[in-house]
Amino acid sequence: MVEARLRVIYGDTDQMGVVYYANYFRYFELARSEYFRSRGGSYRELEREGLMLPVVEATAAYKSPARYEDVLLVRTRVSELKRVSLTFTYEIFREGGSDTSLCTGRTVHACVSREGKPTRLPDAVVRLLHEEP
Repeated sequence: MVEARLRVIYGDTDQMGVVYYANYFRYFELARSEYFRSRGGSYRELEREGLMLPVVEATAAYKSPARYEDVLLVRTRVSELKRVSLTFTYEIFREGGSDTSLCTGRTVHACVSREGKPTRLPDAVVRLLHEEP
């Protein structure tokens, strides 16, 4: 599991002063990037090799609102690795708060070539993303 930290900016909130629901998917994206970085990789490197990992499914369950200036912790892990796809799961908490999650979610990614054809995840990527490095 990897933990990413971020502070909610005013532009992420709605008229009610809470984080707008779609922004949680941006937080998931930030956390995925941090996951790659923490393991010594990056999306940019994958793209240089002609591979992409588009999101093919995304879900979020909202449990409690986050607000402007909250510092959030996004815990991320790879919950499933298949031949041509992988799944990340996320749990968001308020820093310094209880262990009650504000939001949980998951994204499923396909591994595709530049031409959009499904491609087997390279062994190096599987090793990079495996939960126990």
